[in-house]
Amino acid sequence: MATYAVGDLQGCLKPLQCLLERVAFDPARDRLWLVGDLVNRGPASLETLRFLYGMRDALVCVLGNHDLHLLAASRNIERLKRGDTLREILEAPDRDELLDWLRQQKLLHYDEQRDTALVHAGIPPQWHIGKALRRAAEVENALRDDALYPMFLDGMYGNEPARWDKELHGIARLRVITNYFTRMRFCKADGTLDLKSKEGLDTAPAGYLPWFSHKHRKTRDQKIIFGHWAALEGHCDEPGVFALDSGCVWGGSMTLMNIDSGEYHRCDCSEETA
Repeated sequence: MATYAVGDLQGCLKPLQCLLERVAFDPARDRLWLVGDLVNRGPASLETLRFLYGMRDALVCVLGNHDLHLLAASRNIERLKRGDTLREILEAPDRDELLDWLRQQKLLHYDEQRDTALVHAGIPPQWHIGKALRRAAEVENALRDDALYPMFLDGMYGNEPARWDKELHGIARLRVITNYFTRMRFCKADGTLDLKSKEGLDTAPAGYLPWFSHKHRKTRDQKIIFGHWAALEGHCDEPGVFALDSGCVWGGSMTLMNIDSGEYHRCDCSEETA
């Protein structure tokens, strides 16, 4: 049995299948961890979601911002943007089955035996792993609660509040938690977010650092696997932190990592999606 983690798919099914074939992945035996952003921007969002649903028992999945955007658009199609490739999912006969599965997924996964966390964007430096799991559970519960679900999706968009405060409540509280786990790149040591800068490490605004670079980050004892930040091209020099988004949907590559051995496999996406 082997356990792998793969970077952002974003509807790029062929590169994923290429990587799984390369490692002789067997869903009856092996496990695949997904860092989120399963869909959108790529050429095969519906086929990707169907492929994953078909092997769902072999998956551990956390949600990314594009996955949440899909769920929001499923309730209000006017939220679709010009570059989205989500309409085919929303018009599919099996859309409800696929979306119901998606809303059951986590924002943060923690494997206690490996002392390893899986998250789409990151974990804010001021939270230890226990607190991060509790905060993630608040959003996960909102996604699964039929009464809270539409209110959360309607209110999740926005950059404020920019920092966690335990006194926050309602949608504002859920929004900042969601932004940490699914949109964060740069922040201050106290967790204040900058959600406008999206390029490489040297583009941090004054007073901000990549979330994983803060000296007193409380998750330094855990390994963390994340995606979201394509500008890193799948590279992170921080010990114990593994960046897997290598920009497949932008013509880069898709990255698969054996979680236990640390072995990497990459597929050139410009060829596989041609």
